[in-house]
Amino acid sequence: MPRTMSQTSIVPTVETPVQPVAVIDVGTTAIRMAVAEVREGGDIRLLESLSQAVSLGKDTFTTGSISASTTEQCVRVLRMYRRVLDQYGLSDPARLRVVATSAVREALNRLTFLDRIFSATGFQMEPIDEAEANRITYLGVLPFLQDEPELNEARCVVAEIGGGSTELLVVREGDVTYSHSYRLGSLRLREMLEKYRTPPTSARRILERQIGRVVDQIARAVSRGPDLRLIALGGDVRFAASQIMPDYSPQEVSRVPVAGLKALADELLTYSEDELIQTFHLSVPDAETIGPGLLAYLKLAQGLGLEEIHVMNVNLRDGLLVDLAAAGAWAAQAGRQVIHSAIELGRKFGFDESHARHVAEMAGKLFTQLQEDHRLEARYELVLTIAALLHEVGLYVGTSGYHKHSMYLVLNSDLFGLSRKDRTLVSLVARYHRRASPKPTHQGIAALSRDERVAISKLAGLLRIAIAIDESRSQRITDFACRREKDRLVISVPNVDDLSLEQLAINQTGGLFEETYGLKVLLRRVRK
Repeated sequence: MPRTMSQTSIVPTVETPVQPVAVIDVGTTAIRMAVAEVREGGDIRLLESLSQAVSLGKDTFTTGSISASTTEQCVRVLRMYRRVLDQYGLSDPARLRVVATSAVREALNRLTFLDRIFSATGFQMEPIDEAEANRITYLGVLPFLQDEPELNEARCVVAEIGGGSTELLVVREGDVTYSHSYRLGSLRLREMLEKYRTPPTSARRILERQIGRVVDQIARAVSRGPDLRLIALGGDVRFAASQIMPDYSPQEVSRVPVAGLKALADELLTYSEDELIQTFHLSVPDAETIGPGLLAYLKLAQGLGLEEIHVMNVNLRDGLLVDLAAAGAWAAQAGRQVIHSAIELGRKFGFDESHARHVAEMAGKLFTQLQEDHRLEARYELVLTIAALLHEVGLYVGTSGYHKHSMYLVLNSDLFGLSRKDRTLVSLVARYHRRASPKPTHQGIAALSRDERVAISKLAGLLRIAIAIDESRSQRITDFACRREKDRLVISVPNVDDLSLEQLAINQTGGLFEETYGLKVLLRRVRK
């Protein structure tokens, strides 16, 4: 049965009263808002959808900054949206999310722009990075993939070629096996042609060359095969599906032949913008980007050796609504994908997987049992888990100072669902699993807030104890219980006769834990 946003059911079920939520997506060519009702059980019913054209991408991709006139244009649109939200009684910040994509994220004057938007509208706009965009896209497409057995079992390349960037995921049976963001966008391509005053006779050749470079990178990362499918998202490809497929329905996943896409792209690339507006009744921003956008989808499908693409009516706002409506229920599912991505990265660098997994499990137990001592938010448990999984990947580079190599590799690798800030925290916890304690002069520490610096010390202290618990690398300690005894933390371990190796390791590396928590650590053997 086809799935629409009004039918989207979130799993696991969350019991929530009927309440409106809203998301605003500040994109390269338009500011879009969706208001939805979240019903008991987590069902989402779309109440209103609005879109207003803006020139953010034109500014950023040509001059590098957002002009004052464009800023005020955005202010006017967002003030109008604020009035609409007031009509719905939507004033709770927890029920509203305002995000911006590459046009704002890449602008040299983004802070000035964000401050102006806040002072004029009260909106706390969040420029999301590529990792967050991929996580949100995943949330949006997952319910649809699960409804289509063929797609759920295949290797699905989920691609959205936006105005400024291309977000790409590879998903199989609900697991993300690859994610990356590429600087390939339909508006970015169009502005490149205008910037260099490319003559019409050369435009297609130059577009194909630019697109081909990125497609070659994708093809190297995603191997061809009979199980490969391309899921195309975005307004450009939905327009193409409506022109090619006589029975096209936005509520269904449509199969569009690549031959039909090629014929349409070839035709549209011969039209001027005015002809596209008059012939197909497109808006000016859509007329500017439709040709480069469809050519990019076409070259991607051809580069992957596919004869058809699947067009899905999912956008960034859908994922944002699912995220808001779930009220954290999807956190475990998204967290599993982050862990899966970390394990794949560890395998790439030849890590000791059994040891890494066990250290992560032990670290998680310590985090839970010592909650009253560290008092960290739940999100830091995932930071600790990923750092535990990847703390030894630096051995791939060399044994000398490998903890610093681990930091570098984590910080500069693609990890699904982790923002640049999250990767920074994970990399620092991994870096401090041995040797020195965090110092203000160390790379990355000075840029953190005080709360983040304290969190790094707390998490690294826990990680060192978890590593010591598996000092034998035999995973022989599988359970323990922690309790305070005056100035000591006693970790009672059942059914292990000799704990001297692990206790020695704690004595040698537990200094950070002691200076952070004020507790010496003692292992104690108990019988059950």
